[in-house]
Amino acid sequence: MLRLLILTNILWSLLFVAAPASAQVEDGYDLWLRYRPIAAQATPQYAGRATSVVAESTSPTIAAAASELRRGIGGMLQVTPAADLRDGAILIGTPASSALIRQMRLPLRRLGNEGYLLRSATLRGSRITVVAANGETGVLYGSFALLRRMQMQQSIDSLDISETPALKLRMLNHWDNLDGFIERGYSGKSIWNWQQLPTVDARVIDYARANASVGINATVLNNVNANAQILTEPYLLKVKALAGAFRPYGIKVYLSARFSSPIDLGHLKTADPLDPEVRAWWKAKADEIYRLIPDFGGFLVKANSEGQPGPQGYGRNHADGANMMADAVKPHGGLIFWRAFVYAMGPDQDRIRAAYDEFKPLDGKFRDNVIVQVKNGPLDFQPREPFSPLFGAMPKTKLALETQVTREYLGQSTGIAYLGPMWSEVLRSRTARPRPTSDVASTIVAIAGVSNVGNDRNWTGTLFDQANWYAHGRLAWNLHADPAAVANEWTRLTWGNAPQAITLITSLMMGSREATVDYMTPFGLTHLMGTSHHHGPAPWVADLGTPSWNPAYFHKADATGIGFDRTTAGSNAADQYAPEIARTFADLDKVPDEYLLWFHHVPWSHRMRSGDTLWNALVARYDLGVAKVGAMQAQWSALSGTIDPVRHAQVAADLRAQQQEAQWWRDASIAYWQSLNHLPLPEGHPLPARPLSYYKTIKFEGLPGNP
Repeated sequence: MLRLLILTNILWSLLFVAAPASAQVEDGYDLWLRYRPIAAQATPQYAGRATSVVAESTSPTIAAAASELRRGIGGMLQVTPAADLRDGAILIGTPASSALIRQMRLPLRRLGNEGYLLRSATLRGSRITVVAANGETGVLYGSFALLRRMQMQQSIDSLDISETPALKLRMLNHWDNLDGFIERGYSGKSIWNWQQLPTVDARVIDYARANASVGINATVLNNVNANAQILTEPYLLKVKALAGAFRPYGIKVYLSARFSSPIDLGHLKTADPLDPEVRAWWKAKADEIYRLIPDFGGFLVKANSEGQPGPQGYGRNHADGANMMADAVKPHGGLIFWRAFVYAMGPDQDRIRAAYDEFKPLDGKFRDNVIVQVKNGPLDFQPREPFSPLFGAMPKTKLALETQVTREYLGQSTGIAYLGPMWSEVLRSRTARPRPTSDVASTIVAIAGVSNVGNDRNWTGTLFDQANWYAHGRLAWNLHADPAAVANEWTRLTWGNAPQAITLITSLMMGSREATVDYMTPFGLTHLMGTSHHHGPAPWVADLGTPSWNPAYFHKADATGIGFDRTTAGSNAADQYAPEIARTFADLDKVPDEYLLWFHHVPWSHRMRSGDTLWNALVARYDLGVAKVGAMQAQWSALSGTIDPVRHAQVAADLRAQQQEAQWWRDASIAYWQSLNHLPLPEGHPLPARPLSYYKTIKFEGLPGNP
């Protein structure tokens, strides 16, 4: 089966080479792996450096790397590369798989199993390019890196480049359900066709190619709100087929596991992690899975959160539950990712304290094959949050950073919101512990991103949401990569190398996330959307039952002021950070403007650093967000004729919808704040807000971008 998949991929590559350029429809399916013909003036610099692809091994991974090189060279140069050693050959392999590479004695020792070396060399009188690594997956990554340079029209002469990933685990978490629907997904249904499996379709292979091209090496197939049926034999045979398809591309499969599975499937009376029968059930289940899938990665678990079962239902703690499952997979080299997203507390308490309060006391009590998965902020993937205080606070525990690639709270599938700057902001945040210079990046062993991939033809709902999938992989590979450089790179691969397009699109992307913050949740406001739809503004919602995590709970706005007091006078959540960081957040004179209302309840008349009142500054920030989206539209419009017309029209439509939504967010928010504080709009405000009653009658269904 596996050999057949690789052969199919190679044959498809040859068909791609043979197809005329005019037959290649730009609909977004090819992602950043477009391999379109290079401009004639740029072609000569590559023609003499890509005449042949030499692979001495026929292993599935080396075959995949060779196939990708042939596919890319064929598409860009419109030639079919040879397979022998000659001038311009690309030699790929490891010392173990290639006698030619072995005799070259290349400096590979420090590259680990996934790093790669690109080097220009002379071998047996021929000028060649070598793609070498210790492990075969490194060869695959190096092959994609070489093709990336060609796509961006960078020189491949005199190469001497080596790279290793910053983290060993770079993951996508799919929130896909067994019925085909995706929780918080905005790009169609699941790409896992459970009815068709174990027959694997070409889209699954293309998904694996895309992930490998940016270094993603693990995927969780199913929703964290897990259905226990995924652990039954019929589904495990389907999972085995996916694992086999992904294996040549260096991707391990993980599953979300429901903690109550021993009851749901094993008909036990309990799921108590200290019960011997429960422990035996999980061990037997792990043994069964690893017999089918020897390189199975392990389990992701959401427990005692949002109604999901967990160890606390039996008087145990999170470490008890995680360690029980860790013991089951330990003999097979498996891992347990245990999510720290918990908030089982009353509405009169501060929800953002919950994860720290529950997990900090457990530092050092988890098994060494348990990784606690922590969201980037202490709340829930908001447009802007401070970093979670758990980063740096658990030095004896392995932590993973969980981000959300799908835009649950940032417009969903409307417009453009490039999240590279958001994730970089988190990774570079100084935790000041366990060492004074520590940042979030230094405290983690893995990154997991909630996937935005669906079965839409363009994979991600909008063309620009592909950039977030791309940036997730690139930043997981290099934690300190410049998000602007990543945006520039994705732009070249996706939209071409026209200088005007590169400059305008990169600029547009880099300002897009900040624009969404401005028109949605400026100055540290948060969770202003309705709790059922997570899409449009509903800051007036104040009573949805108990416990009540409604917008009014989070903004605390009234006639006198706005914001959540998290200083010692309030919930004291600021004190969960290292003392130096806590003092900054808790001090009204030192807290950054972007976190002002996250940590403080202040009067509407509060003087900002600009000298303006909070009310005037808030309205101005909303206006600025709307204006930024207008500027994005103008930037994109200027590219008409530079970008192919079909894709240009698609993005233009997305931006028009985003403009409507930005105005909706601004006007609805201002109308509500006015209804509370009765302050006039600042002089010169361009658009009086409609009465609040108008926004309360809006139906969310059918609005642009709403699923």
